[in-house]
Amino acid sequence: METKKNSKALFDKKIISKAIIDSFIKLNPLSLIKNPVIFIVGIGAALTTLIFFTDLSEGNFSAFNLQIMLWLWFTVLFANFAEAVAEGRGKAQSENLRKSRTNTIARKKTDAGEVKVSAIELRIGDVVICETGDLIPADGEVIEGIASVDESAITGESAPVIRESGGDRSAVTGGTRVLSDNILIKVTSNPGETYIDKMIALVENAKRKKTPNEIALSILLSGLSIVFIVVVVSLKFFFNYYHITLSQDVSSVSIPVLTSLLVCLIPTTIGGLLSAIGISGMDRLLQHNVIAMSGRAVEAAGDIDVLLLDKTGTITLGNRMATEFIPAPGISEKYLADAAQLASLADETPEGRSIVVLAKDMFGIRERNIHELDAHFVPFSAQTQMSGVDLPATEKSHTKIIRKGSLEAIKRYISEGTKIDPNSQGNFMFTQMVGVDIALEGGTPLIVVENKNILGVIQLKDVVKGGINERFAQLRKMGIRTVMITGDNKLTATAIAAEAGVDDFISEAKPEDKLKRIRDEQSSGKMVGMIGDGTNDAPALAQADVGIAMNSGTQAAREAGNMIDLDSNPTKLIEVVEIGKQLLMTRGALTTFSIANDVSKYFAIIPAIAMSLFSTNGFNGPLSVLNIMRLSSPQSAILSAVIFNALIIIFLVPLALKGIKYRPESAINLLKRNILIYGVGGLIVPFIGIKIIDLILTFLKLV
Repeated sequence: METKKNSKALFDKKIISKAIIDSFIKLNPLSLIKNPVIFIVGIGAALTTLIFFTDLSEGNFSAFNLQIMLWLWFTVLFANFAEAVAEGRGKAQSENLRKSRTNTIARKKTDAGEVKVSAIELRIGDVVICETGDLIPADGEVIEGIASVDESAITGESAPVIRESGGDRSAVTGGTRVLSDNILIKVTSNPGETYIDKMIALVENAKRKKTPNEIALSILLSGLSIVFIVVVVSLKFFFNYYHITLSQDVSSVSIPVLTSLLVCLIPTTIGGLLSAIGISGMDRLLQHNVIAMSGRAVEAAGDIDVLLLDKTGTITLGNRMATEFIPAPGISEKYLADAAQLASLADETPEGRSIVVLAKDMFGIRERNIHELDAHFVPFSAQTQMSGVDLPATEKSHTKIIRKGSLEAIKRYISEGTKIDPNSQGNFMFTQMVGVDIALEGGTPLIVVENKNILGVIQLKDVVKGGINERFAQLRKMGIRTVMITGDNKLTATAIAAEAGVDDFISEAKPEDKLKRIRDEQSSGKMVGMIGDGTNDAPALAQADVGIAMNSGTQAAREAGNMIDLDSNPTKLIEVVEIGKQLLMTRGALTTFSIANDVSKYFAIIPAIAMSLFSTNGFNGPLSVLNIMRLSSPQSAILSAVIFNALIIIFLVPLALKGIKYRPESAINLLKRNILIYGVGGLIVPFIGIKIIDLILTFLKLV
């Protein structure tokens, strides 16, 4: 099933309106200080404002200082706006989740009988009864019964899912609806601690913490800012020295001008967009119906080296289907198909159903009168690994005891109480050889016997999903190695692995094998991702750097993973990896651009404030040669740089929210493209932008 994307327009009117209001609310110093770079800009804006109004009170109005003051505040507001838009998009995504959180009346089971209580009164360990049409009042696990459940309120998918006790599909979520049958549910969360509550909090950024990479980058940006503060402060003393010793005119080096220089030199672009990039990464995951329990998980997805994927349901369609009847020597294919269908009528597994359908499609065998046959059916069981039918003797035929099962199960059955009939010995050797051939092709052989005489082999095959080979090839281009995990024997696993195009596989895998493989990969310095839904997957999910738990899985699996796939679509791991890489690429590209575009501001502001230094006879000083953009005046140069510095944040907001388009290429090629576009581009674009702004300011006579 294709994943539904809960996408929103990039700039929704409601989101923008709320973001504008939030931009002013975020001017609170307690909020600004969380972003050190923008906090410094805020201090500079406040200082410039104080100077402007102090001068104004003394009768000195400076249009230049007024414009500097306004654009410094715009810089802070634009940075706040970027973060507010990202948060607003996340909050908009949570609306469907919030609607699904209901306060229903629950039918709580007690020793005295059934009691109706409000859902908010339920606590961990309580048992509730849900019937057809009931809303499930709280998160829990099915402990008795089986039911069809509508989870569209959470996943957005209309197709119902099956939830049953005792398996890996036992978890249910509060707010979903039972469509059929009755179930008993054991509550696994208290009010306010449900998955919907956690998801809403995560999506709305209420509990989002900075990731280690964000913290490291923030420290780097703060360090650069401190360096530039020292540089700018020392410039004031440097110019004052030449004013005293050489009587140089340094009137252009005012506090507002130095503040402008500082704001333009520190990495305000990435400082203003850093939080928005992180929030939007989690938002893009939510558009794929994946909830990241932390920003760290999203980043880790971008660094994954190894992916562990279950074969069934991820690489293959999940249900083995009968594809061919292979009769033993002396037996016709139609006779084998007829016996196989009879032996499968009591087999309710997908494999058993497929045998019935294949016999009907190939030979038209259908519409049996079961009552006339007076048959005794033997249903399939996990213990016997067989199913069959006993047919009494008639005038036309003798008694028939037909069994169908795995090679080992049939071997045990034939040898029970007697030795294998010499007449069947040859057929038994035939089935073994055919079984090996089927296994080498990635299939599974089932043997059909009548009165302990072998009739032939049924080939079952788990079909590899279309296009999966190409997707693994894309992952290989990214430098990611894929490992298939399967409980199949080595022969079958080898064939499926070759057809699917995975790099490695683990056959006959047990839970401890998964855990060991993850630890081995991590000990060699690899980042490992895994997907799972069962209780036996929980240790491996917890150990993996990125563990995606299916929403339909057990409570243990959901608690162990650091991401939850609401659609329970195992192939989603590939999209998660791409989104993680896109997040890292976007942050790296905008950091490169931010640092690169500071160079142009050096050539705008430094010549402007130093143009009169060392000048003689009214001519510009030697530092004026650095005015390579030929900006019209010192005031225009400074103001143009400040305006560009503010506007570029707004222009880059869409890129921060959408992310850079990801292409499955090697890290070296991605780095080269990043440097070429955002490094070289970061050097060139500001020169053009500042010059255009200078021309506009001059034309409008604003300086």
